[in-house]
Amino acid sequence: MIEQGDFPFLINMYDINSIRKDFPILSRTVHDKPLVYLDNAATTQKPLCVLDAMRDEYLNVNANVHRGIHWMSQQATDLHEAARETVRKFINARSTAEVVFTRGTTESLNLVASSFVEGFMKPGDEVLVSNVEHHSNIVPWQILAHRRGIVLKVIPVSDEGVLDMEAYSRLLTDKTKLVSVAHVSNVLGTINPVREIIKQAHERGIPVMLDGAQSVPHFKVDVQDLDCEFMAFSGHKVYGPTGIGILYGKEEWLDKLPPYQGGGEMIETVSFSGTTFECPPLKFEAGTPDYVATHGLGTAIDYVTKLGIENIQRHEQELTRYAIRQMRAIPDIRFFGISNSADAPETEDHDAVVSFLVGDIHPMDLGTLLDQLGIAVRTGHHCAQPLMERFGIPGTVRASFALYNTKEEIDKLVAGIQRVVKMF
Repeated sequence: MIEQGDFPFLINMYDINSIRKDFPILSRTVHDKPLVYLDNAATTQKPLCVLDAMRDEYLNVNANVHRGIHWMSQQATDLHEAARETVRKFINARSTAEVVFTRGTTESLNLVASSFVEGFMKPGDEVLVSNVEHHSNIVPWQILAHRRGIVLKVIPVSDEGVLDMEAYSRLLTDKTKLVSVAHVSNVLGTINPVREIIKQAHERGIPVMLDGAQSVPHFKVDVQDLDCEFMAFSGHKVYGPTGIGILYGKEEWLDKLPPYQGGGEMIETVSFSGTTFECPPLKFEAGTPDYVATHGLGTAIDYVTKLGIENIQRHEQELTRYAIRQMRAIPDIRFFGISNSADAPETEDHDAVVSFLVGDIHPMDLGTLLDQLGIAVRTGHHCAQPLMERFGIPGTVRASFALYNTKEEIDKLVAGIQRVVKMF
């Protein structure tokens, strides 16, 4: 973990007041109260530079990419492919051939599930996921289990929200063809031990898919260093537009996977006697891409890069630790993925999310009343119903932090919760 003394020159660069001016929505009111936006794990707000970049493209160089020889098409194509290179640098992929544009993490996971099962699995073969997964890394595998006879196995999680690595080791067998796990839990904020997961899988020659939706926006993710075969993340969680995401795949695997969808752009030649396909990444990008959104995503990543992902990580970890300390004073609060002991040591294996319940107050009631105070948090099962079942609860309240949040906003959250507690 980065300490403030390690990089003093970075501290002065992180001007939270200046940063918040880049996000005009943060200065609006809700129910006549200043907005406190703490639902960043669901989606982040967008800086003006992203909105301006997308507007500028629509106004000046809106043309379909890759297919036109005219000037505007060439300009739009250049912006589209420049965004791909920006993503490549951001996650340290070896080549832009390893960066596939999708609609988001969900489509990326569905793409790998569909193509991998079609190309490399037979009935009885197994895929390992964990008990902390988002539905998007459960349901596609269940659909394919029903259609193709594959078997879904689950790595259990402890009461503290930690994956049972001994159970994981036992679950790895000759029938295991792929391990697909979240890098960070969207409910618990727990950073899963993906290096050890990958190491054990690779010892058996098993490829690994990472859901990076909750990791890529918050700390440096280097796909070559991790050595995962696949990784997915969404643009809208990293300050970019909705409807755009990334599938990273090692080039040798993307070469071997069959196409996910057919149509324009992903073909080399088409005749009624047969079709040949483009090389990755175009092989997996059927149809007109959202080339304006890719430009927006590239601009968002440039914004994050300029701030410094290390700066962002340090700021968000400081906020998270502060939130946990302040919230421990709330009577009958119960954390998930965080120790409920008041004297528990602060952990580095936690990321920008605090999930909790207070006494017998239903999370929906708490969230609704906080909203009346202008405080936006997420309530419910967070698209992780199996995890809720594991803990025996209907849902939680989740506060999640981003690069523009402040300690003052956390103080308002704590005061709001305490006000609701008095009402009950």
